[in-house]
Amino acid sequence: LNLPQFVQLMETFVGEDISLPTLKRLNAFIKEEYKQTEEEKMEQLEKVHHVSHLAQRKLLLEALFKKWDSNAAGFLDLEEVDAVLSAFKEGMEKEALRKAKKHLRSHYPELSRAGKLSPKAFQLFLELIASEFAGDKDEAIDNLVEFLTESMEQSHMESLQSLTRRKWLHDIQQAAETSGANMDPVYKAVFKALLQDAEAHGDNKKISAYIALLEENRLSPERGQALLHYVACTTDDAPYVLNQILYRDMKGVSFEAVEGGKPIHVPTVQLHGSIHFWNYDRPVEERKGSFLVLPLHDARWRVFGILGVDTLRDQCEKTIFLTHEISFYQGVAHAFSKAYHHIFTLEKVLRMAVTALDWLYLRAPSIRTVTVYLVEPGKDKTRDYALCKMITTDNTGQKEIHSSPVLLRKENLLRDYLFKCIDSSEVIRTRVCGEHHIAVPLRDLSGQALGIFDIGVGQHQKLPPHEHKDLQKMLKMAQAACSEILKISAEETEPTYVLEAEHVAKLRHGEILFHRFMLQDLRECV
Repeated sequence: LNLPQFVQLMETFVGEDISLPTLKRLNAFIKEEYKQTEEEKMEQLEKVHHVSHLAQRKLLLEALFKKWDSNAAGFLDLEEVDAVLSAFKEGMEKEALRKAKKHLRSHYPELSRAGKLSPKAFQLFLELIASEFAGDKDEAIDNLVEFLTESMEQSHMESLQSLTRRKWLHDIQQAAETSGANMDPVYKAVFKALLQDAEAHGDNKKISAYIALLEENRLSPERGQALLHYVACTTDDAPYVLNQILYRDMKGVSFEAVEGGKPIHVPTVQLHGSIHFWNYDRPVEERKGSFLVLPLHDARWRVFGILGVDTLRDQCEKTIFLTHEISFYQGVAHAFSKAYHHIFTLEKVLRMAVTALDWLYLRAPSIRTVTVYLVEPGKDKTRDYALCKMITTDNTGQKEIHSSPVLLRKENLLRDYLFKCIDSSEVIRTRVCGEHHIAVPLRDLSGQALGIFDIGVGQHQKLPPHEHKDLQKMLKMAQAACSEILKISAEETEPTYVLEAEHVAKLRHGEILFHRFMLQDLRECV
């Protein structure tokens, strides 16, 4: 038990009406009776030491990855790392390196085929190499880290540029985590990062940028199975680019980037002959500049869209994108992908929650209202987290989707039970303004609360037995569906389709998952 869980356990045990003398006697009793053997103490110390050691190693390897990833691309080149490591111990460990690469392919097949190393893959790669060495594995990893650190030297300017770029990439992720499952702040953060970098590190280039997502072509299937839908762009380009559709049979290199899975750089668009220009108001003689298309990859390295950047608005002669700029734009594409899938996952969780509540209200009319909250990290150091009010439903069938109002603990003392629920990841029962509430956490894969069902039961201190049973069943199935959504999002598991509808569902997959788990539970009970 952590501290909040222990406090919640004791509060539940003693109840609300316990007298102070009784509480003091209970406190004295626990202090007297709780004893820890020497063996338990040593076991606990060893566990703490092991966790601390793993955390230190993780930080060390993350710092090493960032040093190597000087342009903040989000990935390292596997062959480049392999080439440097081939000289480790004057080339005497090449066999260990070969075996480690073979094992890495089985853990990260898509990344290995693309010749890339993500931060997690990089850490695993070094651990696999160390496991092939004779002797102490921790010492082997330390030696590898020292060797790789000395192999990559950065100037002060390069280090400063890298730090600045990482700050902009962090802003993209923070926008996703504090947006209330809204994509607009993410798009703004992406374009802000690109524009700031063009100004600071791109010789003050004037750029345009846009994001297009791959969608099934239901409008004109004879023009190809998929299309690119332009969902966001820089402000000045919105009249020409926003909501445009690029079909496979149209001019352009974007589908080439989608199919090849690699960036395409066109240094001089006026000489290419196969570039699609959305702004028809721009005279032909002014259609000059560079164009870069970056494929957007998901965690399994499948392409789901493109990020495009061009310099057609810049009248300067030299507007070619340099290598360090292209690497950073790849980092922006990677950061956008993580942000996009984070919000996509939350949307699926929320849709699943609404489906679960629709099922519950038909069976538990004593439940008056349920409000669904999501946990968001604080935006500054004084706020560890906030609650974002997402959906309110009631037993009349009314649903209200909120525009993401944020609740802070210090401003919502009457709702402190919600924050206790998050702190402890346990169910909290309380009474507020004469009405009884049950706060139930929706947990992530680590057991921490990512959201809350705030269930209002009015004057009822307890639900009727059959309604309570249905509530427990709903919560169990909702948690199972949530865990499945998160596992698929984290790429820990391939999607397992049981119902036919799951094959075609995307955003609605969360809704169908809830019914699937209900059906599977029913089948087990029959």
